[in-house]
Amino acid sequence: MNQDLLSHLQLIYGAEMAAPAAERLDRMLADFQANAGALRPSTRPRVSHQDAILITYGDMVQTAGERPLASLAHFLENHLTGLVSTVHLLPFFPYSSDDGFSVIDYRAVYPDWGDWGDVAQIGGRFRLMFDLVVNHTSVQCDWFQAFLRGERPYANFYTTADPHADLSQVFRPRTHPLLTPFATETGTSHVWTTFSADQVDLNFANPDVLLAMLDVLLFYVAQGAEFIRLDAIAYIWKEMGTDCLHRPQAHEIVKLMRTVLNQVAPHVSLITETNVPHAENIAYFGNGRDEAQMVYNFPLPPLTLHAFHTGSAEILSQWADSLTLPSDEVTFFNFLASHDGIGVQPARGLLPDTAVTTMANRIKALGGLVNYKTNSDGSQSPYELNCTYLDALGDPDQPHETADLKAQRFLAAQAIMLALRGVPGIYFHSLFGAQNWPEGARQTGHNRTINRQKCQLNQLVDELADPASLRHQVFAGYAHLLRIRTTLAAFAPQGEQQVVFCHPAVFALWRISADGRERLLCLHNVANQPVRVEVAVPDASVLVNILAGAEKVAVADGRVQLPLPPYGVKWLQSN
Repeated sequence: MNQDLLSHLQLIYGAEMAAPAAERLDRMLADFQANAGALRPSTRPRVSHQDAILITYGDMVQTAGERPLASLAHFLENHLTGLVSTVHLLPFFPYSSDDGFSVIDYRAVYPDWGDWGDVAQIGGRFRLMFDLVVNHTSVQCDWFQAFLRGERPYANFYTTADPHADLSQVFRPRTHPLLTPFATETGTSHVWTTFSADQVDLNFANPDVLLAMLDVLLFYVAQGAEFIRLDAIAYIWKEMGTDCLHRPQAHEIVKLMRTVLNQVAPHVSLITETNVPHAENIAYFGNGRDEAQMVYNFPLPPLTLHAFHTGSAEILSQWADSLTLPSDEVTFFNFLASHDGIGVQPARGLLPDTAVTTMANRIKALGGLVNYKTNSDGSQSPYELNCTYLDALGDPDQPHETADLKAQRFLAAQAIMLALRGVPGIYFHSLFGAQNWPEGARQTGHNRTINRQKCQLNQLVDELADPASLRHQVFAGYAHLLRIRTTLAAFAPQGEQQVVFCHPAVFALWRISADGRERLLCLHNVANQPVRVEVAVPDASVLVNILAGAEKVAVADGRVQLPLPPYGVKWLQSN
């Protein structure tokens, strides 16, 4: 018996329950290894400066007469080869709501979108990232239907609670009731529903549930996934009398998953998705070698948005200057936009509450929407801003801004994300310059739909080919940034990062390669005004702006002085 696996299970369940679970897990892993002959792990580094991850739904690109996953595969091959290394396919399984995150069948592909062959086609050109929707299933899932019938082993697969119990301490990311009543063979059962009444929370206090989810994890690895996003992992362990968030058992389950993958698929990385304040978020790194290899850098989207709204990068710079990693085996998953909104919970404690409220009001003035959460005292506060990131950066007092200005400002924000230490995650609609889709939100009744519009292939391709279109300007500029980034070892996640405080409106940092041979000074003006900066530059006589060909900047007396136009970006390579 593997003693590391047993140790994890003992910490989760205690010695008596752990032993039989460990025996079953040993057999599961032996079976996986015996049947993993077709598994071909990547021989490249886990992540490097050449990695960027595209976040997309499987049906994001559509064309008549073709399955969406096949259309997506063709579009990605034609437009993104050499720009991104990895495709994060958001849940593409049969589902009943929440655009895929209410999973009916973890092992099937949504039939209207395609099949596993289409997924493999994308995997033939790009690395793959899948979601393990770990906290809950759809009410239509066979597991839950068997639970309702009282069938073994599913009768104890879901978390239930007494509706009269005091649940006021439980952290609520939504405003609907925590418990939802369901009629079962033995009477009414009140099931824990953290995110919606259609998403029923699994009971990880039952080892059968954990083993079932580990089996799904291994299935995804067998289908070619090199990155696994652990969706809503912070919520999986419920303990009465607590906030039911980040319980020690939740962390231990992530550590168990890491140990499992280290044993049978060491090339696969875990990425935790925990939309919470920064200190709680980075706790999922563990000691740097025993938990997730990457965590979503959740404060980055709201802090960057605040910087551009105020024209001041000071808070963003102070936060970035505080970032540390517990080892060289882990890094941040940096992103500004995703299929969800811009979470403001991670900014609590970094921004004043008044700043969060001001940001939410500005988003509404720009035509965006806001999702709220219920607090322990019964009040509500903003939880998430629903808006494309391009529109979120806008100025409600300037409704007729040109496409050039919108693209320039947006790309300045994206350049900050690309320059930071970590692996960049780029949402499809950001890469292709999408704007809000309020009609979609009205159609579905869900605020998040405003940033989830599906694209018709021919229309998308035509707009990208039109130099005057906003889509073309955003994609062309973004592609240029990505091409440059992949050539520079200084941007490797293992490299060094030093924030520079040179001007309140400028987010500046040095990126230095792991071997110290390559140094980049990255300057980003977050204001709609020109500024002039002065930065100390040791051991160099000239800098080259690699975003502008051979443009050279002289260094005098160990310092460089240069202007930055409104929303200007310069990545300066030291000779």
